Amino acid sequence: MSTAADTAPVFSVDGLWKVFGTKADRVPADPELTALPVAELRARTGCTAAVRDVSFDVRKGEVFVVMGLSGSGKSTLVRCLTRLIEPTAGTIAIDGEDVRAMDRTRLRELRRHRAAMVFQHFGLLPHRTVLDNVAYGLEIQGVGRAERRQRAGEVVAKVGLAGMEQRRPGQLSGGQQQRVGLARALAVDPEVLLFDEPFSALDPLIRREMQEEVVRLHRDEGRTMVFITHDLSEALKLGDRIALMRDGRIVQLGTPEEIVGSPADDYVRAFVRDVPREQVMTVRTAMRPASAEEAGAGPAVSPTATVSEAIEAVARSGGPVRVVHEGRCLGVVDHEGLLGVVAGTQPREEVA
Repeated sequence: MSTAADTAPVFSVDGLWKVFGTKADRVPADPELTALPVAELRARTGCTAAVRDVSFDVRKGEVFVVMGLSGSGKSTLVRCLTRLIEPTAGTIAIDGEDVRAMDRTRLRELRRHRAAMVFQHFGLLPHRTVLDNVAYGLEIQGVGRAERRQRAGEVVAKVGLAGMEQRRPGQLSGGQQQRVGLARALAVDPEVLLFDEPFSALDPLIRREMQEEVVRLHRDEGRTMVFITHDLSEALKLGDRIALMRDGRIVQLGTPEEIVGSPADDYVRAFVRDVPREQVMTVRTAMRPASAEEAGAGPAVSPTATVSEAIEAVARSGGPVRVVHEGRCLGVVDHEGLLGVVAGTQPREEVA
């Protein structure tokens, strides 16, 4: 995972609501109704608020994960970003442009060029080859046959399907079909990739392979991604930041380390209870200041190293290990501090 630069956000969402039902517009505007729990709102108005007053930014180059259980509103939220579902209230901007104000032509351009969607059900055209399925979005854009086939061939190789260009979807495994769906989205070279639970129907081994593929693509290209999932381990593996949803609201937004290390409430705490902390928390949470002698020389780890990696380094060295960034010693970690993080005792304040 990468650390996104402090630049203007790609997507900016503020006060977003999606309410289903007759007279849905009156719900966000009425403070009494907005305060009602889901069941009471439905009983009183007949309306269902799938997304409730949601605000966040997606930074350029980050993997932004929206996660939650079934019915939490996450899939509705991602569909609102490109108005596949029309929001009820609030603002959505891409690169500062108001998405809700876009006319039909501008909206079509957004979906075809700027924000490509990868769905759980990939919708491949069964009579077309892998290459022609991948080139389909370029064909819609009006790209010439020779150019689109060339670009499609490059993307097919990028997602690990070289040699399968002339196969048809029915000749592919589920994981291979999902790679075709991913390649089709990549072929149009979108600014943002939107993933709506794309791997949830795959078996665990293929799912892990596809997660690794997303990590690799992100590392190689630095493309901005919004990823929807109900799977916590998937969110922690992929996300630079995670927005955890419940009943249409974001209950916590933060890095994997922040969510596991400092849950916002009992709901989040229960969600992350069984997460192996040492595989998520980094050494910054276990650091202490280094003495002059400790800072001078010896084994070192990066500040992004996990506690698990640092435990191995301390075990190998037989003593404290320096935390070094760009040649500067930020602090040291030792057996006691690392085990304190694993046990979930109060972490030390970050030294740097």
